[in-house]
Amino acid sequence: MAVARVWILFAVAVLLLCVSPSRAEESGEEEPSFVLTLDAANFSETVGKHRFIVVEFYAPWCGHCKNLAPEYEKAAEILSKHDPPVILAKVDANEEANKELASKYEVKGFPTIKILRNEGKSIQDYKGPREADGIVEYLKKQVGPASFEIKSSDDANKLIDGKKVFIVGLFPEFSGKEYEIFMDVAEKLRSDYDFGHTSDAKLLPHGDSTVKHPIVRLFKPFDEPVVDTQDFQVDALESFIEVSSVPVVTLFNKDPSNHPYVIKFFNNPNDKAMLFINFSNEYVDEFKSKFQGAAEHYKGKKISFLIGDLDASQGAFQFFGLSEEQVPLIVVTNTDGQKYLKANVEPDQIASWLKEYEDGSLTPFKKSEPIPEVNDEPVKVVVANNLDDVVLNSGKNVLLEFYAPWCGHCKKLVPILEEVAVSFQNDADVVIAKMDATTNDIPNEFEVQGRRTKIKMLQLNLPPRRMNCNKDFA
Repeated sequence: MAVARVWILFAVAVLLLCVSPSRAEESGEEEPSFVLTLDAANFSETVGKHRFIVVEFYAPWCGHCKNLAPEYEKAAEILSKHDPPVILAKVDANEEANKELASKYEVKGFPTIKILRNEGKSIQDYKGPREADGIVEYLKKQVGPASFEIKSSDDANKLIDGKKVFIVGLFPEFSGKEYEIFMDVAEKLRSDYDFGHTSDAKLLPHGDSTVKHPIVRLFKPFDEPVVDTQDFQVDALESFIEVSSVPVVTLFNKDPSNHPYVIKFFNNPNDKAMLFINFSNEYVDEFKSKFQGAAEHYKGKKISFLIGDLDASQGAFQFFGLSEEQVPLIVVTNTDGQKYLKANVEPDQIASWLKEYEDGSLTPFKKSEPIPEVNDEPVKVVVANNLDDVVLNSGKNVLLEFYAPWCGHCKKLVPILEEVAVSFQNDADVVIAKMDATTNDIPNEFEVQGRRTKIKMLQLNLPPRRMNCNKDFA
């Protein structure tokens, strides 16, 4: 059977990116900026002069960058008066001369903000707020010591407020191997967690004078409020913090305090089990109890659990191609990108259905638009359920565009793609096609990722060989 040769025209923009023609409107003479402007020519020299500098990588057309710009400027002005001053800088990653720099710092979307320490030797992602006051408070913590010394009960009460994860090292004296390892881990993870250290356990909530030093105690506002470890191997200590700082079942609702845990849930590499239900349902407590029990059963088995309120989960429903009529609904996604779902699930069915998933006896769910009944336009419509027939197994040369209906670059491409399709419509060996990437699942081998509109050409099901055509399509 002939093998299709497929060219992919990639015209999908990431959901968090927004296309706009310019970063700022020209309005007379510009005021002096407190944000340093860096580029490939002066970046290394400038960073090398600072033990702590914050760099935003932006694109002039990005709407989120435009929204951030005045907040970033305001924060830079405030932090310029800090002792010592905190330097904020920016790089136009859209400039051709700066693209290698952006690649070095793994810039995959805009804006991307990096914290560079020790003359650029240490690189961390900025994970704080995007408004001026929040930026200022976050960076003040980041520029100070990685771990705060707790000297009194008042110190402890201010730092450990019961609303967030806080990690404390207990040491008989602030020296020695264990103390140094704790401080190294605190420095490495300070962008994600708050750390403290003390020599007196009685100062802490749930204080216990019988605690044997050294020990690391993690406080959290969910599940058991306190967990300890005395394993001071670096990898083990980092793993303890990462695992212990995530709820057994992550709660997905409109409470902003839960959002950091939701982000951690979706960023972790585990399989993911998600139960979506209307929290006003009279049976919600029974669902929560059964789902919690299942999560406890699978703890440590590389599967994470989340329960989402229907009212807060509309974005997830759109992403997964689900409908409210399927609620109560349980969905499992695995690391291969496959999805499994059970619609209108009953509480007592949760454990048995998860066992079927564990045993490999479930059929994956594929998000797809309906196959078109008529598909006779010059640009053929491809959906997930006819991808094999129209593209992969067609034996033809196929130019396939993945697009998003709301994408400005995609809209500009429409007449061009149609013109190309018309010019090839009498060639039986060529197919020009398009696929809505927001409403259809796409096989991982296509490597469709959201960024700017670009053209990628590759051949599938042939010996590994990729044509080097990866240029922006504006």
